Amino acid sequence: MTQRVPFTAGEKQSLFVSLDRHRDVVLWKLDGLTDEQLRAPMTPSGTSLLGLVKHLAAVEYGWFCETFGRETEPLPFDQEDENADLRIDPHETTDEVLAFYARARVAADRVIDELDIEDVGTAWFGDTVSLRWVLIHMVEETARHVGHMDILRELIDGATGDHVRE
Repeated sequence: MTQRVPFTAGEKQSLFVSLDRHRDVVLWKLDGLTDEQLRAPMTPSGTSLLGLVKHLAAVEYGWFCETFGRETEPLPFDQEDENADLRIDPHETTDEVLAFYARARVAADRVIDELDIEDVGTAWFGDTVSLRWVLIHMVEETARHVGHMDILRELIDGATGDHVRE
């Protein structure tokens, strides 16, 4: 069943559930596809479904863990190549990328759970940001890429939507 943002919950819970329901759609968009379909570059820039998952894992770690001084695993960012985190290298398996996303979600959830909405950290570009701002940003980021994933999935097999129709 698709998560629904509670109608009367507090701000932090509402933002978290909004993020989490989009995260679930990320995984749903991959359901039933072959490894070849997940890795296939679908746009002139090389965007693939699995590449978007890798990117979302990296930015979850970056925004939640690095911003608030928590440990993270090595991230696929490269100053020489701004799209490195969007590309799947030949040695990376689908299972590895999905596990990376799962670990990023767990790490981000721990930060969200431990901090208050007003707590602040330092963004990668040096500015002070609140957990509120990061949650809003990550809802936007994830929803944006879910939209990309919806289009890519439609190009692959015609499937569209943001949740299973019941």
